[in-house]
Amino acid sequence: MPLPTAFHSRTAPLCQSYDWRNWAGYLAVSVYEPSHEREYYAIRNAAALIDVSPLFKYEISGPDALRLVDRIITRDATKCSVGQVMYTPWCDEHGKLIDDGTVSRLAENHFRLTSADPNLRWFQDCGYGLRADVIEVSGELAALSLQGPNARKILKQAVSRTDIETLKYFRLAHAEIAGVPVTITRTGYTGDLGYEIWSAPQHGEKLWDVLMEKGKGYGIMPVGMVAMDIARVEAALLLADIDYVSCHKALTEARKSSPLEVGLEWTVKLDKANFIGRKALAAEKQRGPQWKFVGLEVSWEAMEELFGEHDLPVRVAGRASRIAVPIYRSGRQIGQATSSTFSPILKKYLAIGTIESRYAALGANVNMEITVEFTRQQAPATVVKTPFFDPPRKKA
Repeated sequence: MPLPTAFHSRTAPLCQSYDWRNWAGYLAVSVYEPSHEREYYAIRNAAALIDVSPLFKYEISGPDALRLVDRIITRDATKCSVGQVMYTPWCDEHGKLIDDGTVSRLAENHFRLTSADPNLRWFQDCGYGLRADVIEVSGELAALSLQGPNARKILKQAVSRTDIETLKYFRLAHAEIAGVPVTITRTGYTGDLGYEIWSAPQHGEKLWDVLMEKGKGYGIMPVGMVAMDIARVEAALLLADIDYVSCHKALTEARKSSPLEVGLEWTVKLDKANFIGRKALAAEKQRGPQWKFVGLEVSWEAMEELFGEHDLPVRVAGRASRIAVPIYRSGRQIGQATSSTFSPILKKYLAIGTIESRYAALGANVNMEITVEFTRQQAPATVVKTPFFDPPRKKA
C-alpha cells in the first residue's frame, strides 16, 4: 500500500480525478482535474506546485565525503562549490548507467544526493575504507517543486533570510518560509524557471498553505505527474526505466546504456580523478558509442495524411507516451523513441530516444512508427536539436 507524503492532507481533497499512482512507494497525484490541460499551462504560463517528496535522498558527510562523491559520479565533484548543485549520472565499473540525479554541496564535507531509485547499498559499498558516512534521509525530507514563469515572484513573497532574486541556476540557499527552515534549490524537472523546496515533513502542510496563498495572484495550481511528464519531454529530460534502464535492473546486456549513449556525454569528465566506470567510458569514447540520444520532430503533414486515410483527425494529443516505438531508416529498424508527446505550446509532435550513431546527425531523416486505426504505420521524422523548449527565463 503506497504511503501518503507530508502534503497528502492538502493534495487529496484537491484531487478531483481520483487518479493516483505509486511513485517509489508513495501516493502521487497523476492529474488533479479530469484533464491535465490547465495543469500543463500552469507550468508554462503561470506557476505549478508539485509534490516531489518520493525522490530518494541521501546525505554523505565526513572527512572523505568529497572523495566518495567524486568516486561515485561522472561529474567533477571537486568543482562543485558549497551552495552549488550538479546534475549527474553514476555508473558501474563497465560504464553502464545505474541512475541519475542531483548532488548538492551543503557544506565543505556535506553533500546531498537525490535519485529515482534506491542507491544506499551502492553508495555505502563505494565508500568502503573511506572516512565518510552515507545515510538515507528520504523520509526526513519533504519536497515541493515550484515551477513556471511566476515561480520567482511567488517565492519573493514567501521567503525570508535569503534573496531569491539573486539565486542562480543550479545553486541553493538556506532560508525560511513563514518561520519554517527550508533549503531552496534552483532546480526542477520541467525545463522552465523553477525551484525545489526541501524541509522537514512536519512542516509540510504549513509550507503548502503559504505557497498556495502567496501564489493566488499569480495563477498557481497544484500539478500532477501527467502535466510534468509532458513538460519534461519538451525539455528532453531523461526518465529512468523509460529512456534508459538501470544496469542494476536490466535483464540483458543489450538493455544497458552508457551516459555517452543517452545524451549525457557532457557530464562525463574523463580528466578528473579516477571514478567508477572511467576506464570503460574512456575506451567507449575513443571508439565511439554505438547509440546516440536524439530529439525527433514528427511530420504533422504526414500524420494528417495517415489519419486522413481513415477519415480521422490526427490523434496524438493528450498524455505523453512512455511506450517505446521503433525508429526506421530505409526499412530497417535503427533504434527506438522511448518518450513522445504532442507539445501544446510548440504545437508539434515530439519524441526522444536512441538510434544508431551514424544516423543521429542533426537534420537526419528517419521514420517513426505511428499506430493508426490498429495498424502500424510510419511517419517521417527529423532529428532536431534538444531541448525542444528552452526559454531564457529558465537560467535568467
